[in-house]
Amino acid sequence: MAFLIRLIVIGLIIYFFYRLIRYILDPKRKIDSAIESGNYYFYDEVTNVQKNFFIAMRGVLFEGEKYLGTTEDAFEVVSIFVWTENPAKLQGFSKEDFAFLEKEIHMNYPNARIDWKSPIGQLLHKES
Repeated sequence: MAFLIRLIVIGLIIYFFYRLIRYILDPKRKIDSAIESGNYYFYDEVTNVQKNFFIAMRGVLFEGEKYLGTTEDAFEVVSIFVWTENPAKLQGFSKEDFAFLEKEIHMNYPNARIDWKSPIGQLLHKES
């Protein structure tokens, strides 16, 4: 009986240690932390085209949807649509901030055309 209790306790310790490691490495927690602290964080599964990517910058969460298409050599992501759920938080963002975000996205998807949802798209298409 004592052996069984020890085995259960050891199993619980291993399980809680596993859950702690999963919590620490969880990308959702990292992106939430970056939003709260106003830091930059880019989360994407580059190998999975079906999953959207997320960018946290200065307290705003941007989401990007990837579309697969053909290039001259292979099938790659050729179009990306980016938006934010809360456009009111964009106060203080400039064209340079969005140019930085586009550069970061192009690092992973060099052949992609990036389209921004309104009101970001309207800002970027205004004549300077």
